[in-house]
Amino acid sequence: MAWSGYAAYSLTKFGVNGFTESLRQEVTQRHVRVGVLEPGGVETELGSHHRPEIRGEMIDPFYEVLAPEDIADGVAYMVTRPRHTSVGELWIMPTDQA
Repeated sequence: MAWSGYAAYSLTKFGVNGFTESLRQEVTQRHVRVGVLEPGGVETELGSHHRPEIRGEMIDPFYEVLAPEDIADGVAYMVTRPRHTSVGELWIMPTDQA
């Protein structure tokens, strides 16, 4: 999802998605699995880099955020699937994130 005030972030996120899917298609015949994990709100320092009005509108409304361990669990899930299974995209969101 793109948000006002997050142009550079959106550029990189959309770019990584496109790159990942292209790479997945290019190497699939070699049995290489490629996937992208897209987290929702995670407890990081990202919010501290914004002006207070942006933080108040975009970040502070999250009642609950994910812990870094939640994301690590998602990565572990992706890489431990059987060889014939590929998780191309995984979204992990806090339950209350719209």
